[in-house]
Amino acid sequence: MKQAVATAAVDQIKDGMVLGLGSGSTAALMIQGLGAKLATGELKDIVGVTTSFQGEVLAAELGIPLRSLNAVDRIDLAIDGADEVDAAFQLIKGGGACHVQEKLVACRADRFVVVVDSTKLVDRLNLDFLLPVEVLPGAWRQVQAQLQAMGGNADLRMATRKAGPVVTDQGNLVLDVKFNGGIVDPVGLERDLNNLPGVLENGLFVNLADEVLVGEVNGDVAGVRSLERGS
Repeated sequence: MKQAVATAAVDQIKDGMVLGLGSGSTAALMIQGLGAKLATGELKDIVGVTTSFQGEVLAAELGIPLRSLNAVDRIDLAIDGADEVDAAFQLIKGGGACHVQEKLVACRADRFVVVVDSTKLVDRLNLDFLLPVEVLPGAWRQVQAQLQAMGGNADLRMATRKAGPVVTDQGNLVLDVKFNGGIVDPVGLERDLNNLPGVLENGLFVNLADEVLVGEVNGDVAGVRSLERGS
């Protein structure tokens, strides 16, 4: 499913585009597909803006020309994955702790395409996947208490292959939050979270996705379904 949806995303790329290159396993397959088309000459004059150090390393290995966000005046198309997508095209991202740069790129893009497999489609956000909130290291306990007062149970994300917490590309920490009953109002919650002192950004991506490409398996065949905003 991931390979099918990554291939469908690459098919939307045109010569001369400035691309936002997302993070995560499905986005990595998309970056690999882009690199292959550049190597064969099927695509040319592409510039990439990555959303994580992971994506930067992969794109560089594949010979994809890269620029920083500050070095481009536009992003034609951003392609990225998501951890959850609801029926209103609202997203939770940040499972890989890259959501700050991912949101910067998505907001800058003329068109934002989300690539997921069918397991990421949900009726309500945060019933299963925790909401990442990136916080300044010196404020994580303060923010944790504020989230508790808002009805959110927040735990500091710990690393699995190093001692101590996960540290983001920006040098911050991540609180993973569960709200009882899930998130009813993603738009309002995103605003309220980002107004908390000590919070840099959160993993709610509201009113940003233009299209969701969904990888599905029917029988033994993997296919892709396109969901357009407003359809």
